[in-house]
Amino acid sequence: MYSFARIPSIRRVGVVLPAVAAVVLLAAAPAVAAVPTTQIITDTFSNPESQHATAVEPDTFAFGSTIVAASQVGRVFDGGASDIGFARSGDGGATWISGNLPGITKADLATPGPYDRVSDPSVAFDAAHNVWLISSLPLLNTSSGPLGAAVLVNRSTDGGQSFGTPVAVATAGAGQDFDKNWTVCDNHPTSPFYGNCYTEFDDFGNGNLILMSTSTDGGLTWGSPVPTANRATGLGGQPVVQPNGTVVVPAANAFETAIISFVSTNGGATWSKSVTVARVRDHTEAGNLRSGPLPSAEIDGTGKVYVVWSDCRFRRGCRANDIVLSTSTDGLTWSAVSRVPIDPTTSTVDHFIPGIAVDATARLGLTYYFYANSSCGTACELRVGFISSADGGANWTAPTQVVDPFSVNLVADTSQGRMVGDYISTSWVSGRAVGAFAVGKVPTNGLAFDEAIYAPAVGLAAAGGTHSSKGDRPVSDGSDHPTPAKPARIR
Repeated sequence: MYSFARIPSIRRVGVVLPAVAAVVLLAAAPAVAAVPTTQIITDTFSNPESQHATAVEPDTFAFGSTIVAASQVGRVFDGGASDIGFARSGDGGATWISGNLPGITKADLATPGPYDRVSDPSVAFDAAHNVWLISSLPLLNTSSGPLGAAVLVNRSTDGGQSFGTPVAVATAGAGQDFDKNWTVCDNHPTSPFYGNCYTEFDDFGNGNLILMSTSTDGGLTWGSPVPTANRATGLGGQPVVQPNGTVVVPAANAFETAIISFVSTNGGATWSKSVTVARVRDHTEAGNLRSGPLPSAEIDGTGKVYVVWSDCRFRRGCRANDIVLSTSTDGLTWSAVSRVPIDPTTSTVDHFIPGIAVDATARLGLTYYFYANSSCGTACELRVGFISSADGGANWTAPTQVVDPFSVNLVADTSQGRMVGDYISTSWVSGRAVGAFAVGKVPTNGLAFDEAIYAPAVGLAAAGGTHSSKGDRPVSDGSDHPTPAKPARIR
C-alpha cells in the first residue's frame, strides 16, 4: 500500500506482540535471508461453525509511522469468518497491538452484531478527518449459502488502537448479494476532493455489477452506490487516488479472465466506462489451493498507478505463473504487461497471490506466495517471497524467501480450496516494506490448525536492483485455465 507523509505519533496501548524469529532456507530463488517475523493477528474465537485457529486474507495500510492490518479470523468452510481481527503498530512495525472489530457478528459475545459471518477486510486512512477505516463484507446464512448482506466500515478515531461499531456503506436489497469490497481515501491536500473516501464492491446477485459509494465525512455516511457508465461487471477492485483527485479502480472482470479499469474525475459523482488493462493467462495452482488472478494496485507520488497479478503468459505451456505488472498515468491507457523477474522463465517456480506496495518515490515492494515446483501435486509447500525495485519496476533486487516452507494442508479449508487469502498486502512504513501474510504451522494447540497472520519484524528495505525482465516475450496462450461458465463469487 501507499505510505503517506508522517503524522504525529500516537501512544500505544494494549498487548505488545513480540517478534518471533523465522529460520529461512531458500530452495528455489537465488537469494537467502533469515527474516524475523512477528505474529500480529490470531483467531481468539471458539464458535462451532468456524475452523479455529485460523486467520486468512490480510490487508494493510500505512500513514507516517503507523500501520494497520486486518484479516478474517475463524474461517468458515463455505464463506466468511467469525470476525475481522486487526493489528496496529505506531513504530513502523516494530511492535503491535491487536483486537477484533466490534458489532459485526453474533460470534463476538462482548459486542455482538446481527450477522452470521464476515469477510473481505480492507484498511484505509482518511487524513482529512484523522480516521482509520476497516471495511468488510458481513454475511447472513441462507438455505442457498451465505449471502453478502451489506458492506460495512468500522471507524477508529484514536490512531487505529480501537474501532467503533460499524457504519453501513450499503445494505443489500431483494436479489442483491454483495462481494469483494475495498476502501480508499483521498489523502492529497491539493486535491479538490481531499477527504473523500471511496468503497468499491460488486453485486453478485446482478452478475457482479460493480458499484462505488463515496463518503465526504470520514466514513460516517455514504452515498448511494453508483455503477460505471457501461455498467461494468467484475470483482476484486482496488481503487487508488491520484494527486489531482482522479480515482482509478483496477479490478478483475466477472470471469477473472481480464484486468479492467475505470475512473472518476468528479469526486465519485460518476464513473467512466471500463477499459481492458490486459487479458489474463492464468495457471491453476496445484495442491487444491484457493488462488486466482485478482489484481493488487497502488500508486506513486506522481499519480502513476501500478497493478500486478499472477499470469502464465511468459511460461511455455502455461506451466507456472509469474507476477506481472502494468502501469498507467490516467487509469485508461495502460502499458504492455511486463514480468517481475523473480525466477527464470525456465524454472519450475509458481508465483501467486501478490500484494504490492508503492511509495511516493516509486519504490516498489512486492510480497507473494510461491511453490518451488508448480507440479507438486498434492504434496505442495507454500513459501512467502519478497522482491523490491527502487526505480518503478525497471530493475529488481534478488528475491528473498521470508518464511520456512509449510504444507498447504496446514491452512484453512474452504469450498474453493485451501486458503491463505484471495489477496495479501504490503505497505511502505518508516522507509521499509512491511507485508502481511498467513502462515500455517503444525498445530500444538489441540485444534486442527495453527494459522495466523505474520509480518516481518523490522520490514524489508529496497536497494538498487539489477534483475530486469526487459526482452521477455509472452509465449503462452493460457490454455490450461478454461474460461469459467459463470461469474465468480469469492468470499
